[in-house]
Amino acid sequence: MAEKNSGQPSQPPARMMAGMRPGGPRHGVPFMGPQGKAKNGLATLKRLWGYLQRQKTGLIAVFLLVLASSACTLAGPFLIGRAIDSMVGGAGAVNFGKLGGIALLLAVIYGCGALATWFQIYLVIGVAQITVRDLRQDLFAKLQTLPVRFFDRQTHGELMSRLTNDVDNINNSLSQSVTQVFSSLITILGSVGLMLWLSPLLTGICLAVVPLGVWLAKRIAVSTAKYFSLQQKELGNLNGYIEEIVSGQRVVKAFSHEARAVADFQAINSRLTRVGIRAQICAGIIPPLMNLINNNAVFAIVATGGGWLALRGMITVGVVASFLNYAKQFGRPINELANQFNMLQSALAGAERVFEVMDEESEKEHQSAPTEPVTAGAVAFRDVCFGYRPEVPILKHIDLTAAPGQTVALVGPTGAGKTTIVNLLTRFYEIDRGTITIDGRDIRTLPKDGLRRSLGIVLQESYLFADTVRENIRYGRLDASDAAVERAARLANADLFIERLPQGYDTLLSEDGGNLSQGQRQLLTIARAILADPAILILDEATSSVDTRTEQHIQQAMLELMKGRTSFVIAHRLSTIREADQILVIHGGTIIERGNHRQLLAAGGFYHDLYFSQFRR
Repeated sequence: MAEKNSGQPSQPPARMMAGMRPGGPRHGVPFMGPQGKAKNGLATLKRLWGYLQRQKTGLIAVFLLVLASSACTLAGPFLIGRAIDSMVGGAGAVNFGKLGGIALLLAVIYGCGALATWFQIYLVIGVAQITVRDLRQDLFAKLQTLPVRFFDRQTHGELMSRLTNDVDNINNSLSQSVTQVFSSLITILGSVGLMLWLSPLLTGICLAVVPLGVWLAKRIAVSTAKYFSLQQKELGNLNGYIEEIVSGQRVVKAFSHEARAVADFQAINSRLTRVGIRAQICAGIIPPLMNLINNNAVFAIVATGGGWLALRGMITVGVVASFLNYAKQFGRPINELANQFNMLQSALAGAERVFEVMDEESEKEHQSAPTEPVTAGAVAFRDVCFGYRPEVPILKHIDLTAAPGQTVALVGPTGAGKTTIVNLLTRFYEIDRGTITIDGRDIRTLPKDGLRRSLGIVLQESYLFADTVRENIRYGRLDASDAAVERAARLANADLFIERLPQGYDTLLSEDGGNLSQGQRQLLTIARAILADPAILILDEATSSVDTRTEQHIQQAMLELMKGRTSFVIAHRLSTIREADQILVIHGGTIIERGNHRQLLAAGGFYHDLYFSQFRR
């Protein structure tokens, strides 16, 4: 029931008011800066490290196991060189005793290295999963604290992409990067140290080639970071579009827009493909480039230089063999670090998107909010002004008073601001000017959870969870007994159709109650509000989706429910609010008429014309 006024919605979709409905506009207003390379990769990395540090014991164990496996890896080439020297030692005689001992030691070392590697993989997976669990939990908890205005600006699929794809991307990077970065650094430092010990001259020749590879990798990595970030953005757009089309499939089919949906999807999918190809090509260039420089070129230099030094008697053949292995081990971790840099860029792009949501400002809460519950339900608006955008005012100087137990009807044309008044009462949005009080207390000083628990809301657009009928009704009050749930269903006249369901109250509903009619879904949401037993009721065209006979039953139940409770009823069918204590006629964001049904008809004004126009249709 979207309202329009000067091109600006005076209310968000009803699903936003409910705060539960998935789906949303595909082209939301972005709340972040332009996508590209992480704006502050170091700060994002520090925040990720803050989550990793929670697993200190696991990280220390992983580090020790990496140290052990790297030490075994480094010891292998040295022992191989000793074995070769034992075979060509003396006058060509082979020292079988020494060779056998070295061979046995090599077997033990490589076996221990394999075990250490297996345990470190096992531990690092646990560390990564727990870290990502905490990150995902914090992100989801943050979403629950954000104001409705935030969700108005975002596609729900994009937010879901941050909660799933981006977090999984971080998990994949952590699972591989933590151990490989540690291992690569230790292997590089250990290899260089042992190479210097074996032959400083040959080491210098090897290291002369490394800066070229690092420089080239760094240049390529700049483009890689950009395209990985764009890839994550387009993936979020794709998820948002899929979620929107799947949720709105009935509308798509009703207007025969299947071909248009496929074409739009193809366009978004093609953009994702193009960006993904560029990201993977950039990432794919680095490993073979580093392999060419650090393995092939270095290996050729060492073989040539080492052979020459061995022929001159400056080093042994075993040293040359050890050096060749160390040169290869030295090049491999450099390649791995280049690969991990690509993964890290992808993880940082995802992490930055996650942390940007976490950095959004939560709903404001008064520091000294009283905890006393709302009991009487006296409501007053005093000179209230509001606009979803500051430059487009929606409500202008609204004054109204609802005494405890009164029924106040809000009527007027679409876009007048009726639902906006309710949105301000529930504090889904904060007023720009004026005050709203309940039982004499400014609602800005009340805790939001307590305020909203005192309100029972039934919207025109119902929403049900993929759970049983009983649990969907119980959502109104989670500690309610089965008897209370069934009583609420009877009051809402929902028990008749519930008892005809295959498992009655234990019937499992599909997402959004897709296996029920719209009228049945509405009856369940009414039962949910009845069960909540609120001090103040808000009925936004609550019976619009039911037939006339069912509407009469619901009206009877509502009249019983509204006794002793302050009620705000938004109605387009004016015949349903003739018994309201006061009717407020809203037009252009202001209250232009007020009174009861008889008084407003007698006045012959806007309400009179609006009322009788419904009977002339």
